[in-house]
Amino acid sequence: MEPEPLTEPDAAAVAEVLQGLASPARIRILARLLHAPCSVGELAEALDLGQPTVSNHLRLLRHLDLVTGRRDGRSVIYELHDAHVDALLRQILAHVHHAGRA
Repeated sequence: MEPEPLTEPDAAAVAEVLQGLASPARIRILARLLHAPCSVGELAEALDLGQPTVSNHLRLLRHLDLVTGRRDGRSVIYELHDAHVDALLRQILAHVHHAGRA
């Protein structure tokens, strides 16, 4: 069965998500969230990034529906949006390792 032609709006949406992934810091954030949900502070510490930097990246990742946040007292706990994001990230990482680019 032939895939449907990609519409211009769908192509633009895909490009926007891929542009959002075009940052090593954002990829590291997503990769850390593969392991477990965590707060901005935990991400900043684990990745050796400043909290404002992590917060800015998370804002974009939320806008792209790649992560979600839920309030836990005074903190917000971030996690991958859904299984699609998990699978996408794992596939990209597997491809990079398979292609010998890592």
